[in-house]
Amino acid sequence: MYTLNIDTQAFIKQHWQQKPLVIKQAFIDFEDPIAADELAGLACEEEISSRVVVTKGDDWDVVQGPFEDYDQFGEDNWQLLVQAVNHWYPDSQALVEAFRFLPDWRFDDLMASFATPGGGVGPHIDNYDVFIIQGDGERRWKVGDKGQHKRRGDNPNSPLVDDFEPIIDVVLQKGDVLYIPPGYPHCGETLSLALSYSIGFRAPSQQELLTELADSLIDSNQGHKRFNSVDEPATPGMISQSHQQGIMDLLTQLAQDPASYQTMLGKLLSQNRFELDICEGEEPLTADELLEAIEQGAIIQRIGGLKVLQLENDNEQRLFINGEVYTFANVTNDMLQLLANQVRITPEEASVFTANAAALDILTGLLNQGLFYLAEDDCE
Repeated sequence: MYTLNIDTQAFIKQHWQQKPLVIKQAFIDFEDPIAADELAGLACEEEISSRVVVTKGDDWDVVQGPFEDYDQFGEDNWQLLVQAVNHWYPDSQALVEAFRFLPDWRFDDLMASFATPGGGVGPHIDNYDVFIIQGDGERRWKVGDKGQHKRRGDNPNSPLVDDFEPIIDVVLQKGDVLYIPPGYPHCGETLSLALSYSIGFRAPSQQELLTELADSLIDSNQGHKRFNSVDEPATPGMISQSHQQGIMDLLTQLAQDPASYQTMLGKLLSQNRFELDICEGEEPLTADELLEAIEQGAIIQRIGGLKVLQLENDNEQRLFINGEVYTFANVTNDMLQLLANQVRITPEEASVFTANAAALDILTGLLNQGLFYLAEDDCE
């Protein structure tokens, strides 16, 4: 178990999405959730997103995985980064759990890195919130203030920026955490062989929202209302300000109508950027077999990275799971909350489903789709 040594509500009020923060010994007696050789092994897999960043003076080369070996990179000045480790390495889920004081819809992934002395990715700006957790070894981090920072090589699409004046300059040691909100330039330098972890939280952009909303309206055959007016401009070639605003108000009306956007939001926010480790069994499970497994003490476990979300004030009994809608007939809100909030459902908790045939069928279907799996209680 990992327990953050901070007042989470005070953090949200004073720092979240506002300003960076160094939390020394945020985790007391921190233990790395994954070893360096295990991380290197994950980066050998085709379906797992990984890369090596090689430091070359004031420049950086990026080599995309998978990797067969690492001898080519030498003994210093490189860093291995593996995305979505929580999808593929169940033991890392406990570290993710420590940050669930923030909503699941924001959570992106747990990235793990192994770095040699001098390794880093260069000064850059992220468009998401990130918590950097130091494991074995030491890394020096510099964080600059928000502002107009020149992009490296004058490339407006590059995340890299020119050097900046730091407002934070700190050496992170095992168990330390550095929080960086979007827009703050930062740069890490490895001082000794090091393992570190980045937990990212994202929100959709306006582009993403409009794209998803348009697709949703087409799929549901909604959004046919057109602009009409009671006044016209004096000249035929003019689009008046009132017409401009009236046309754009059509979008505002959609944004104020839950029936127009809720399904789209639920599907969008429950999707993952990275591939999931789907856990389908060899033979489909029946509802009776699930009942028997629960009676024998099986845990119903969510696969790593899976998002199970519920909309507040939803007028339907449904959940959004991995970009899909799951409607539950004749279930209580407690059942929906249990699935949305619990990564592990104990036999005692699962008993609320066993008395509801429809809910049990849906739960059986989720297991057969490989989104959940049956596990033993490792606390016994």
